[in-house]
Amino acid sequence: IHLATENEQYLSKLSDRAGCFKETQVVEFIFLLSEKWHLDQSATYQAVELLERFMIKQVEHICKSSRENVKSREQGQGSSWSSLKDQIYDTFVLRLVSCIQLASKLSLHYNIVNSDTALKFLQSLKYSYTKQELLESELAVLKTLHFQINMSTPLAYVELLLEVLGHNGCLLPAKPLHQMCMQLLDFSYLTRDTIYDTLLKIAIENSTPSKLQVAKFLTVKEDFMLLAVGIISTSVFILNPGHWKQVVEHLNCITGITSQSILEFSYAVLKHIIGSTTP
Repeated sequence: IHLATENEQYLSKLSDRAGCFKETQVVEFIFLLSEKWHLDQSATYQAVELLERFMIKQVEHICKSSRENVKSREQGQGSSWSSLKDQIYDTFVLRLVSCIQLASKLSLHYNIVNSDTALKFLQSLKYSYTKQELLESELAVLKTLHFQINMSTPLAYVELLLEVLGHNGCLLPAKPLHQMCMQLLDFSYLTRDTIYDTLLKIAIENSTPSKLQVAKFLTVKEDFMLLAVGIISTSVFILNPGHWKQVVEHLNCITGITSQSILEFSYAVLKHIIGSTTP
């Protein structure tokens, strides 16, 4: 109930820029760096969400500053849009590393990414940051997000729903199902745009969605509960197709998400796994 409420609140206040910083290259960068530093998956997904929400707030702040500076520039003062944009580009990798550092501390994992480790990596990319700048970057992320950084990730939704399914008597092999869910969740993040593009075309029964339809679909793309039930449904279909209908019915009862929506999500994921239009 808590996760469902949190999900609804997030979707009700969704920025129209949501998802902009979940592009494949950015997510892959975080995944690879987390693997290099031996972080668990909860920290990895936390880092993705931290970076996404921080960057959106930073961009919104810079856009607001840019508008306020129009009058100042007319008076010969203020910063140009290009210089404000450069601030984002120049500090992006630093902010990404800071988000991974904060996520590693939040996960209570034994392997926290300390300043020495982070600096060594940044130096390998020819950046010349100091420990003080690294600390200031972490503080910038914290302040921008008003220190509200312990947000739930899709991984938490998946794992809790698996617990509920087990409690409700849906007897499936827990370990292989969990492992498959983790693999599909990674896959869905790395192919996010193509999966949701397919899902949108299925939903509207049209291969050329309008800008308005794409904009309205944003709440679907950011719905963690839908993503979680879709990942579990697809995992069960791959591992135990005989139990699939039963699991979908259970997921429908637990979350209120229609069986049709779960089926369509599973189809979109399977289509891009198999590379076929008829999985």
